[in-house]
Amino acid sequence: MGTASSLVSPGEVIEDAYGGEGGEACEIPVEVKPKARLLRSSFRRGPRVIGASFKSTGSVDLEYAAEYERLRKEYEIFRVSKNNEISSMQKKEAKLDEENKRLRAELQALQKTYQKILREKESALEAKYQAMERAATFEHDRDKVKRQFKIFRETKEKEIQDLLRAKRDLEAKLQQLQAQGIQVYDPDDSDSDDNRTTVTAAGTQCEYWTGGVLGSEPSMGSMMQLQQTFRGPEFAHSLIDVEGPFANVSRDDWDVAVASLLQVSPHVSQALWSNTVRCYLICTQETKAELDIFIQKYSPMLRRLCEGLGHFYLNVSFPEESAASYALERRQEIERSSVCVLLLKSTVTSSVVEDCEEAFVKNPDGRPLMLYLRTGEDRPLTGEDRPLTGEDHPLTGPTRQLLERVNAADKAAKIKVVDHSGSPEDGAAMIYAQLEKVIKQELLGLEGTDADSKDSGIEEGCEEDSGDVLWDLHDEQEQIEAYQQACSTTSPLGFQKYIDRLNDMVAAPPPTPPLLVSGGPGSGKSLLLSKWIEMQQKHSPNTLFLYHFVGRPLSTSSEPVLIIKRLTIKLLQHFWSISGLSMEPSKILEEFPRWLERLSARHQGNIIIIIDSIDQIQQAERHMKWLIDPLPVNVRVVVSVNVETCPQAWRLWPTLHLDPLSPREVRSVVNAECQDMELKLTKDQEKRLERHCRSASTCNALYVTLLARMITSSGARWSLEKSLEQCLLCQDTMSLYRLGLKMTLDSLSTDRERHVLREILCLVCASHNGVSESEVLDLFPELQLPALSAQLYRLSRLCVVTLGCGLIRFQHLQAWEAVRLEFLSGGSNAATYREKLIQYFSQQLGQDRVTWRVADELPWLLQQQEDRTKLQLSLLNLFVSQNLYKRGHFADLIAYWQYVGKDKSSMATEYFDSLKHYEKSCESEDSMTRLANLYETLGRFLKDLGLPSQAVAPLQRSLEIRETALDPDHPSVARSLHQLAGVYVQWRKYGNAEQLYKQALEISENAYGAEHASVARELESLAMLYQKQNKYEQAEKLRKRSVRIRQKTARQKGHMYGFTLLRRRALQLEELTLGKDSTDCAKTLNELGVLYYLQNNLEAAKVFLTRSLEMRQRVLGPDHPDCAQSLNNLAALHTERREYETAEDMYERALDIRKKALSPDHPSLAYTLKHLAMLYKRRGKLERAVPLYELALEIREKSFGPKHPSVATALVNLAVIYCQLKKHIEALPLYERALKVYEDSLGRSHPRVGETLKNLAVLSYEEGDFEKAAELYKRAMEIKEAEPSLVCGNAPSRHSSSGDTLSLRGPAPLPHAPR
Repeated sequence: MGTASSLVSPGEVIEDAYGGEGGEACEIPVEVKPKARLLRSSFRRGPRVIGASFKSTGSVDLEYAAEYERLRKEYEIFRVSKNNEISSMQKKEAKLDEENKRLRAELQALQKTYQKILREKESALEAKYQAMERAATFEHDRDKVKRQFKIFRETKEKEIQDLLRAKRDLEAKLQQLQAQGIQVYDPDDSDSDDNRTTVTAAGTQCEYWTGGVLGSEPSMGSMMQLQQTFRGPEFAHSLIDVEGPFANVSRDDWDVAVASLLQVSPHVSQALWSNTVRCYLICTQETKAELDIFIQKYSPMLRRLCEGLGHFYLNVSFPEESAASYALERRQEIERSSVCVLLLKSTVTSSVVEDCEEAFVKNPDGRPLMLYLRTGEDRPLTGEDRPLTGEDHPLTGPTRQLLERVNAADKAAKIKVVDHSGSPEDGAAMIYAQLEKVIKQELLGLEGTDADSKDSGIEEGCEEDSGDVLWDLHDEQEQIEAYQQACSTTSPLGFQKYIDRLNDMVAAPPPTPPLLVSGGPGSGKSLLLSKWIEMQQKHSPNTLFLYHFVGRPLSTSSEPVLIIKRLTIKLLQHFWSISGLSMEPSKILEEFPRWLERLSARHQGNIIIIIDSIDQIQQAERHMKWLIDPLPVNVRVVVSVNVETCPQAWRLWPTLHLDPLSPREVRSVVNAECQDMELKLTKDQEKRLERHCRSASTCNALYVTLLARMITSSGARWSLEKSLEQCLLCQDTMSLYRLGLKMTLDSLSTDRERHVLREILCLVCASHNGVSESEVLDLFPELQLPALSAQLYRLSRLCVVTLGCGLIRFQHLQAWEAVRLEFLSGGSNAATYREKLIQYFSQQLGQDRVTWRVADELPWLLQQQEDRTKLQLSLLNLFVSQNLYKRGHFADLIAYWQYVGKDKSSMATEYFDSLKHYEKSCESEDSMTRLANLYETLGRFLKDLGLPSQAVAPLQRSLEIRETALDPDHPSVARSLHQLAGVYVQWRKYGNAEQLYKQALEISENAYGAEHASVARELESLAMLYQKQNKYEQAEKLRKRSVRIRQKTARQKGHMYGFTLLRRRALQLEELTLGKDSTDCAKTLNELGVLYYLQNNLEAAKVFLTRSLEMRQRVLGPDHPDCAQSLNNLAALHTERREYETAEDMYERALDIRKKALSPDHPSLAYTLKHLAMLYKRRGKLERAVPLYELALEIREKSFGPKHPSVATALVNLAVIYCQLKKHIEALPLYERALKVYEDSLGRSHPRVGETLKNLAVLSYEEGDFEKAAELYKRAMEIKEAEPSLVCGNAPSRHSSSGDTLSLRGPAPLPHAPR
């Protein structure tokens, strides 16, 4: 075997057969067989010779050695050759890598070049299209301006002819009068502002140019009309000078008024803002028969009345034999009661005397009071007889003394007296009749209407005021109560450092991301935000606050669609209308940022949105993604989160973290609780507590508060020392809550009481939003209200439950979790209690009457039980679906149907079939009316679902039923026509819609008169329809009429439940003014005057404002700034009553006081200057108004800087005065400067810019510069048309710091002097 090495000489170049490059010759080994094979084959070469010699054996060994050496050399050659190949391949790989990199670089360069060329092509095409659009727009605008200017010219020419004709007629009459020797009235000798009278030819369609005469000076009337086009109603706060919460209140905006009034007096009784009618009944053994008959026979009727109107009703009475053991609970129930009824005959017990002292003597004006006096005479006494002294009745000494004290305390004679001498049955009936009247008129504000007609009287009234947007007053009340409860909490926690930091973060320059308030569970985030909102509302009256407190997961308050919808509605309410809001859940979430951006541009102050516990919202990151987008410059968002559950993306926001309590704060919390319970801890106990509360979990606010209350609330079975030892074993809030539940159960005397309490807590835990006290009493008939009240007081004391919106709920999420772990085995037993609630609410479910509680709880419970069949049956109960829809729970209704597995079309079919089945059982007029309401609700629901084709049929059927069962001219027919027209608008069939709207308008005018809210609604709808058809002049005319009607109706009755709450709050505040003279009492009197002013009760307002002024002069002196406030308010009131001389005198006195007491640049001084100048101008004293406007301008420049919008407002007001004085040269630079300030601060497309442009257009026109006037007018029209329409006109912010912005209208105009 050879190696073939001789075939190639060393160093000779050979060719690579595989196309490689040439190289030097190398040794090429040949394949050899393994050594062992060679050995075996060598032994097999011949037959084995037996007995061979040693020599032959040695030669064989030598041969093997040579073979081995040869194989070794071949292996070396093979190894070297392979190494050479590897190195060659590595070199080739390196060369290929370099070539690859070069090619990649060239490819990237080519790609960039391609992208650049592509972008240039696209930009060129876009520029081409934009140029074409600009050309088309220019042509359209040119034609439009030509048409408008032609109309303008023709209008002015017609006005000139009319004015000249009127002038000739007046001159002729004047000559006749002078010829007859009659003294002619000279307007120059009068204070009346005749210049403000606008003369416009009948039928003139000129929107903004009304009142000017070619070649004459611009009158104040023309300026005012130009400026009022963009404004809504006039605002009371531009006249009434108020502090704190009233700064944003206008008499035409009841919802804002209600929200602000809740901040006036936090110490006012809880009964004001509770939706539970609590009737506290005090009786003796002699009148127990009347009480039993009333509770058994008449109480269910009152409960049905209240529940039908969305309220709870509860009788509260403590049996005489056990009343002494419930002294604390009785005082608490009297404080929370809505009405108190005393039933007497001849004798009284100590408990009756105590209750009467608390309810009738100490606080007789705190709530409606009623006295039932059983006599032995046959002659019944009327209320005017006032038999409170008992002189003609056989009364014992204590009873007579009690009645004398009650009579003495009832200075205002407000107690309703029922004097009866007949049977107990008749007496109970008389109690019921009087109590029903009190509940209807004084508590629910029904003004004597028929409560049974709730569909038309209450719910439809809300719907009518709200347009087509439906929402739930219970959701709003829940938020108000949550905020009020937090504000009323007196906590020694040191929040001031956090409040200061919050103020700094909110005041940071924009753009500002949302501010995050983080902390552990129970660290006090909700309390901090509530206190901060309360302080901000007092110190920043021009700031609009929108807040929402999220409850536990899966509750209504944690549903994202309802949260965003509520915030949107509250935002829109501050801008006069809530029309135009979509009902579809996805659109509600999508449109909220757009509404926020639009409306923030109209608001001069800041808008602050506060959402507490935002991480408890279902899928918070998904539904609250608008938080990530940039916020408008004047909008701030503050959210609070649990530090453990905060989404990762939100942790980058500016954060305020609540630290654990310091040892000093722990001591202050414990000492405060001990002082309340009149206990004192030993030094050793205090040290043990201090050593224990040092970890993060044992020194948060909730843990320390709960610990202190558990120690101080230990009952007879748990001594203070034992309670302290057990509490110190708990290392977190959850274990402490579980110990508190155990202590509460141990405090009860019987196993039955413990079982009932455990069952109540489990039912609350398993429910959707909680359970009411009346529902608990229904579920546990053996449970008496005194025992329930005592148990709820203990649980409330331990921070376990609270009463919110009439429902028993958990105070904190940890309390809910503790009950779930302690009694429900972590939630595994919740299905049992949900089934109990399902049975209860199913029994309550009547086909023709469904309460809001049944609609809220039953479908949700069935969904949690995963019972799709029963859920579908409950939804097909038409009154359940109607209740959910009418209260705005649109998203819930859709979610339930999706859970059942039905799409929109099949859901509509199910409803149709159910309605047809229900229609077969309708025979009476009432049932047909309910059927029409159901058809209408279904049609509106389908329209909101985006199914207009299917919505037409039920709406038409509703119309047919109402026309047949009622009357073709009945107001309900107008409502059906209105809803049907809305479907045609959605279909873009504007001709059909216009016809239906006009029919509805005609019916409403015939039924209610020309100035009713229903008429305003039809006018708004027609205006929107005309705007969609680009008929702007007709739309504007209808909007103006609608605004006037809205103003008038708002002053007469208010929006929704606002008027009732305003009136109740005014009556409650009156009790605070009965004490001695003080600054607080004077302030309350001033607030009462403002309240009655808001209710258009000017006589009562004058009484309280005068009392406030007199008290302030006595207490503070006549030169105190508070006296100036009262003078300013009285002056505004006299201006409203057209008593201008008195108003002028009071404004001047207020101005003198403020000039002496305040700094020259104080905003309050500018405020009085502004209104006195407006009054001067109203009375024609323009020369006296000019220096006041100039001084107000100077003050605003010093206060806000020369580039603030308020300065621009003052500039415009001064320019208008100059125009009226024919000083056009002085007015022009003021207008131009104001325009620049508005454009720089608010943007070129802001409504204020458009208003200023219109004023400049008028000025240019009067100066003869028609081209410039047309150009300015064109810009103003562009801004107006681009502005989003908020039905009722493009109303600007009601909370502007400059309430008179451009609208120099002020109070009502002077009447014309007799000729």
